[in-house]
Amino acid sequence: MAFMEGMITMPRPYPPEFRTRAISLVREGRSVKQTAAALGIHEVTLHSWLRQDDIDHGLRPGHTTQEAAELRAARARVRQLEQDISILRRAFTWLDEEPLDPKEHTR
Repeated sequence: MAFMEGMITMPRPYPPEFRTRAISLVREGRSVKQTAAALGIHEVTLHSWLRQDDIDHGLRPGHTTQEAAELRAARARVRQLEQDISILRRAFTWLDEEPLDPKEHTR
């Protein structure tokens, strides 16, 4: 992670075409070390791309890229719904404390 004016930022992701090309080079017989050095990426990064490619093609157990994206979206939706419920509960509590008789309400 890079630090920028006190803020933590995530590195920009590599384009899918770049990842696909890197994986293809290794699958064609080039070494991971050689390919990573030639493309200016870390070997661990390339290894993780290869592992995910194996998962996506059913060669390894794990969540496919599509499944992982759906899971992230579902978790984000659950977080949003939980926030909505929390807001509604607070509003209900606040409204429940308000007097019901309009004559009791003062301006």
